[in-house]
Amino acid sequence: MILRDAEEWAGRSVVVLGLAKSGAAVAKLLHRLGAQVVVNDKKPREACPEAEELEALGIRVICGHHPDDLLTNGVDVLVKNPGIPYSAAPVRQAQEMGIPVITEVEVSGRLTASRLVGITGSNGKTTTTSLVGQMLSAGGISSRVAGNIGMALSEVVQETRPEEWLVVELSSFQLKGTERFHPKVAALLNVVPAHLDYHGTMEDYITSKQRLFRNQTSEDAAVFNWDNPVCRETAASVKSRVWWFSRRETVPRGAMVEDGWVHLRTDERKIPLLPVKEVALPGAHHLENALAAAVIAHLCGCPADAIANVLRTFRGVEHRLEYVGTVEGVAYYNDSKATNAQAAIRALESFDQPIVWIGGGLDRGVDFHELVPVFAQRVKAVVAYGQSAPILLARAEEAGVPIRLGVKDVAEAVAEASKAAQPGDVVLLSPACASWDMYTSFEERGSIFKQAVHRL
Repeated sequence: MILRDAEEWAGRSVVVLGLAKSGAAVAKLLHRLGAQVVVNDKKPREACPEAEELEALGIRVICGHHPDDLLTNGVDVLVKNPGIPYSAAPVRQAQEMGIPVITEVEVSGRLTASRLVGITGSNGKTTTTSLVGQMLSAGGISSRVAGNIGMALSEVVQETRPEEWLVVELSSFQLKGTERFHPKVAALLNVVPAHLDYHGTMEDYITSKQRLFRNQTSEDAAVFNWDNPVCRETAASVKSRVWWFSRRETVPRGAMVEDGWVHLRTDERKIPLLPVKEVALPGAHHLENALAAAVIAHLCGCPADAIANVLRTFRGVEHRLEYVGTVEGVAYYNDSKATNAQAAIRALESFDQPIVWIGGGLDRGVDFHELVPVFAQRVKAVVAYGQSAPILLARAEEAGVPIRLGVKDVAEAVAEASKAAQPGDVVLLSPACASWDMYTSFEERGSIFKQAVHRL
């Protein structure tokens, strides 16, 4: 195990708030480094399967409530599960007491000796991160993918070497709790309104994303979407060397589309990578992901031919516009990761065929007006479930969608969608909402969709 500044944690008193994968991983890591760790989760003990393993290591675990004496003046730091809101009582108490509140990726970033690539954005993070990981592998460059995708970063840092790249998908929830996180390459893919129930304001959401760049220097690289206004504004204030990607315009340095080809432009030359029509992933949003990944991989030293080969062959990741199968001439796609309206619009715009759209989920007070034009142009039927079903069906009516159905859950939605679809149509689960009103995660929701399709 090669870690930087590991001695910083020896003897320190740390409270880890929230178990799950990342909480358990960071608790074990800090305990191993000599910290005095207490883990607290308000879920009942039977809902905390990680507790037994941690206790066997000598880590104190408190489940079922937040005790009044959880935080004392002797606590040095609170490591918060990213999903726990800052309005939670222990978090507010820590802030009032002047105890630093950080996330697991901040701990891992301080410890790792590897070079970091940080990738964030409202949409496209997972696909872009996966693309970069595959490109580096194809180019013979030692790397690992972690963070908000796959293994928790605190699991991976214990195994990595200084010469490796760590490619990390990062959410705004994770970044809001960072202080010294310092990626060698940092990318902001796009910013659209999202997670405002957590952040409270768009300003806080944007500021959290921008924390990815706060510790970069002129020796680092920052990658931005030329076509996104927030990215343009952020790029103007960073200290690092700026690279761009754009599917609409020529960029001074980065990846772009010209004359039907994907090009990579450096200060010295322009490198043609492959024709746009050969990019395996469909849709304009996936083209943006491909362009971003090409720039990031190039900055990590990946050869152009390896970048191009991956773009030709990469078929996507689970729950991101994932082709599930064709039943009686109808193609079914699982885009359960689309947890906001902009992501759903991107998915809808990926198809020329008539679409039977399945959507719904947690009601965050969004009005979904932006869905009306794309519903009117592309959607023949809307099947909605969950808390947001009434507002989505109202928008479908406003758009003139002829078939509008409210159902109890995703499984019933698939059954009803199959009745509304005809050969040549697409049935698309792209919910535009978080899953938490009915399902534990977008992964569970997507898996239920796929099971229902297979039963057809």
